[in-house]
Amino acid sequence: MNEMKAAILEEFGKPLSLRTVPAPVLGTGEVLVDVVAAPVLPYAAEVFRGERNYLLTLPVVPGAGAIGRVRETGPDATRLTRGDWVLCDPTIRSRDDALTPDITLQGLSARGDGGLFLQRHYGRGAYAEQLLLPTENAVPLGPLESAEAARWAALTVCLVPYGGLLAAGLRAGETVLVSGGATGHFGSAAVAVALAMGAACVVAPGRDEAALADLERRFGARVRTVRLTGDGDTDRLRRTAPGPIDVVLDLLPPSAGPAPVRTAAMAVREQGRIVLMGGVGDDLAVPYRWLMRNSITLRGQWMHPRTAPASLIALARAGLLDLGQFTTTEFALDDIAAALDHAETAPRRFALTVVRP
Repeated sequence: MNEMKAAILEEFGKPLSLRTVPAPVLGTGEVLVDVVAAPVLPYAAEVFRGERNYLLTLPVVPGAGAIGRVRETGPDATRLTRGDWVLCDPTIRSRDDALTPDITLQGLSARGDGGLFLQRHYGRGAYAEQLLLPTENAVPLGPLESAEAARWAALTVCLVPYGGLLAAGLRAGETVLVSGGATGHFGSAAVAVALAMGAACVVAPGRDEAALADLERRFGARVRTVRLTGDGDTDRLRRTAPGPIDVVLDLLPPSAGPAPVRTAAMAVREQGRIVLMGGVGDDLAVPYRWLMRNSITLRGQWMHPRTAPASLIALARAGLLDLGQFTTTEFALDDIAAALDHAETAPRRFALTVVRP
């Protein structure tokens, strides 16, 4: 097939159009995948309206990440074969600088000019019948039924907090505070991933009492929830934990502002670790002397290391990460507008909107 159906973003603020476009042409070091299930981010419509100012060269086939089956491999692939089920990792890195590779999030965004340069070749995302990837970004899933593909697409959500928890060096038996919507899309996934990695306890702050109660129902005593009030929240976070808080993972969206980030960060123990992965745009005022005298590690993390998808798949295959927690709502590619609306307005906790080309 030399042509394929794809959704196209031609201009920020305009609806996606469905068109027939040339199919990708496979090269060495690449894999061509038939897309079976592509997740739709809750904020995808914001990106496509131009509200988030993401670096995205137009026109583009959007869509970050997918579950699919290998259609064809390049001549240097030694393990993947036609028909294999794979997780399509959207975090594409340049290969000519091992220390600081340029990165593009396929079909969504980029980091700097180098990431934009990568978009020239790997810019087309997953809202299409076929997807071209670097070979290392097609990660084997093992046997799968087609009906299961939408649920396995939840791995693309879990990869984000997994990258942050790996950056924090989370160890089994530690206590994690998930700051930034433990009741939201990435935050709720972070709770599940932290527990799958062996966290003894996850402290989950939020303002939605029903959502917090749902977390306790799902995970039991290993999750301790805190209703935020804006007054004395740092002390209440500390008191809620069964012991010192070892890791704080921040996933707050741009709308949150820096105050709740600081509230959570200041709850970490001496020699604890703080990882920032959210979208807050304003500067974070963290006391210099507090950081220094308490030997606090504070770092940012964008996405995940190259090896993360394979180890996350292993957690799911072992049953430690229960993808059955996620409910899925599926749309045909022809209904991409409805899928975007649903993703933006539907409940986000352990819920996934999926396009099935």
